[in-house]
Order: sequence, then structure tokens, then C-alpha cells
Amino acid sequence: MAVSLINPDGHVQIPLYHHLAVASGSRQVHIAGQVAWDEHGELVAPGDLAGQVAQVYRNVAKALAAAGATFHDVVRMTWYAAGWKREMYDAFNAGVAQAAREFDLAAPPAALIGVDVLFEPGILVEAEVTAVVE
Repeated sequence: MAVSLINPDGHVQIPLYHHLAVASGSRQVHIAGQVAWDEHGELVAPGDLAGQVAQVYRNVAKALAAAGATFHDVVRMTWYAAGWKREMYDAFNAGVAQAAREFDLAAPPAALIGVDVLFEPGILVEAEVTAVVE
């Protein structure tokens, strides 16, 4: 499978982010909303946005592996953040940076959507992922 991550000319350049993914492959993988739970359903890093983002990436890595995929097969991530405020951006990016140190992350197109609340108190972020594999 080949994924080309592209930042077109004339678009702002953002670290660990691409505006466009072009993928060739025969199977789509859609990963349902992942939150910062461990394998026992316990919330990891309560009150810590960076810690929860990193745990979401860990959970996504496990889901990708179950489908025979890696982060280099991801073509889109959609993030939802509870009570989002612009000043939370640095903590969010710290979680992404932590995950980048743990995993060989690609930087697919992504959206970050602020919402009032997520489905359970204490959950600060949730991510949905789409990948394409052979």
C-alpha cells in the first residue's frame, strides 16, 4: 500500500501535519472513536490532555496492528476535544510529540473539533481513524 502525504504549494506548513493524503490499496480500515482507556477500561491520565492524547495513539496503534496496518497506512484522523480552548493546543501537541517518540508516526490529514463534552466525564479527547491497506 502506498500513502503519499502532501502539503500543496500555497498551504501553511504545520509540523506533524499534512493537508492531503493520496492512497492506493484495496482495503479500507475504519477505527471507531478511541479514547484514553487502558485494556481494563480505566481512564489513563485523568485531567492530563497530553497524556490522554498519547494513550489514544497507543490504542490506535493496537487497532491498526489488528488490521495489519501501521500509522503509515492512515489517511485521516478526526479528533474531538471536550471543552476545547485555543490555549489547550500546546498540551495537545505535547501528546502528539510523545506519541511520535513512541511510534513511527506519519502525519495524515486531520481535523480537531471542539465539543462541549464527550460521552463520559474525564475523557478529554477521542479520535476516529481511517487507513487504507493492501
